[in-house]
Amino acid sequence: MQQLWAPWRMELIKSPRPSGCVFCEAPQAADLKASLVVHRGTHLFIILNKYPYNNGHLMVVPYRHVADLEALTPEEGAEMVVLLQQAVTVLKKTMAPNAFNIGMNLGPDAGAGIAEHLHFHVVPRWRGDTNFMPVLADTRVIGEHLEQTYDRLALAFQNVAS
Repeated sequence: MQQLWAPWRMELIKSPRPSGCVFCEAPQAADLKASLVVHRGTHLFIILNKYPYNNGHLMVVPYRHVADLEALTPEEGAEMVVLLQQAVTVLKKTMAPNAFNIGMNLGPDAGAGIAEHLHFHVVPRWRGDTNFMPVLADTRVIGEHLEQTYDRLALAFQNVAS
């Protein structure tokens, strides 16, 4: 029998919930790599998901702590669409996915893990990435270390933004 190691899953399961808002704290961090912020915009930023569904799983997040989509300013809403487009462009160039899931869970009953600070998920998808592992073993295989993904995407965002 082969072993699959996914130590980050246990970290997610056992770690205490942070007292503050991770989305408010991340873009303020001195070390953006440690906080996984790959791109900063004017009103929003793009961050890697620490517990990704797939390699390159990004989130587009407003700096402002807001839970309701309709509370976004017109400027925040416009930039959200621009950053979603940039996220897709960067992921296509760096990771060559076949497709994407892009969406937002509004409220805990919709599955939002951090319901008090809205955010869009951008999940790159590849043909066959929903194999037997998630179904039978409740385990997703992530093929690249988060730090390597960060390095590739942060560099690509620098090139798109300039």
